[in-house]
Amino acid sequence: MDTIASLFSFITTPVSWVIVQFHKVYGALFGDDTGWAWGLSIVSLVILIRICLIPLFVKQIKATRAMQTLQPEMKKIQERYKNDKQRQSEEMMKLYKETGTNPLSSCLPILAQSPFFFALYHVLNSIANNDTIGAINQGLLDSAQKAHIFGAPLAAKFTDSSSDVAALDASLTTVRIVTAVMIVLMSASQFYTQRQLMTKNVDTTVKTPFMQQQKMLLYIFPVMFAVFGINFPVGVLVYWLTTNVWTMGQQMYVIHNNPTPGSKAQAAYLERLTKHVTQHGKARRRSQRVIIKAIVAKGRDRNEYERKFINGLNKAGLAAQTDGSVVKSESPVAVETEDGTPTTAPKRQQPKRQSKSRRQSAVAKAPGGEPEAKTSLIKSDAPEDAKPSAAKKGAQKSGSGTRSKAQSGQRKGPQRPKSPSKK
Repeated sequence: MDTIASLFSFITTPVSWVIVQFHKVYGALFGDDTGWAWGLSIVSLVILIRICLIPLFVKQIKATRAMQTLQPEMKKIQERYKNDKQRQSEEMMKLYKETGTNPLSSCLPILAQSPFFFALYHVLNSIANNDTIGAINQGLLDSAQKAHIFGAPLAAKFTDSSSDVAALDASLTTVRIVTAVMIVLMSASQFYTQRQLMTKNVDTTVKTPFMQQQKMLLYIFPVMFAVFGINFPVGVLVYWLTTNVWTMGQQMYVIHNNPTPGSKAQAAYLERLTKHVTQHGKARRRSQRVIIKAIVAKGRDRNEYERKFINGLNKAGLAAQTDGSVVKSESPVAVETEDGTPTTAPKRQQPKRQSKSRRQSAVAKAPGGEPEAKTSLIKSDAPEDAKPSAAKKGAQKSGSGTRSKAQSGQRKGPQRPKSPSKK
């Protein structure tokens, strides 16, 4: 490890200088030799590094989402050229070039953070070996060796012997308890960060090998932290625990405010956004307008949650614009179907249901004792003098009194017999 860390010695001096500057500030508040002064100096170093890495983190998010989108195409290429690895690699590179995607972009924050990690490890290891390094002179070295975090020296490790720990004026039991707790917290924070990424911020509409890889990393990373953590000094554990907590909070912020399209987090976000926009009649924040603009630009390519969001605005009498703003709409309510085609939803008119007493009064009894026929949509063409004869005929047929007195298509006046007698 010392050989690998020495490769990053070019950054050791800047890292040690930043720690010394933070130590001056916290030393004035808590004392130069306290664990709070040195521990908070390391925490502040982490925060400073992570703030500088925010642009790379944004690129990582975009690259990860682009890779998720390309997974089906990549799988097709692998199946098509499974016997020709060279052609498979050429087609993969062609796909990356056409889409402007770089697979290494998702690893940028980790790669950029590695030099600082190894430089900090080298600094703390030198403190444990009583060697000056970078901006840490002999006076600061003595102060750092006296610093204890919850009773554990800054440079102590879980695997140190009792004599090594005693040389740092500490107890082996205390060192192992503190380092074990930090290792558990470090692994748990990493597990939770990866789990919330898998359960909330993954496009559930596309099943890709990328999801299987994420599931493997869900359990591999915590185990790696637990195995390697026992060889890290307490100061490095403080550094790594702080960066894991930062990553967890950063991931929660992204999931809450800019979730992956098609994920459960997007469904929850768009539901909140619908309530907010319908309540105020507009998108008040710039981030909301950016997301609405992206949804409008998709057109028919919108997923289920995005169509539901657009339909919710339309039902509330609002319309999303191409610039991300929301305005009131006086046009009929337009509802998008599954293929993204907008249709106007007609209002269905339910027929009025008559009461029982009104239905009974509509059926009146005829003078001959038979019930009168119900109201018919076909108007009778029979003359007044023909109605009694029609009623008599209706009474002779199977005793049914509900048929109409004048049949449709019946001619006016007296009817000619069907079979006239021949003389």
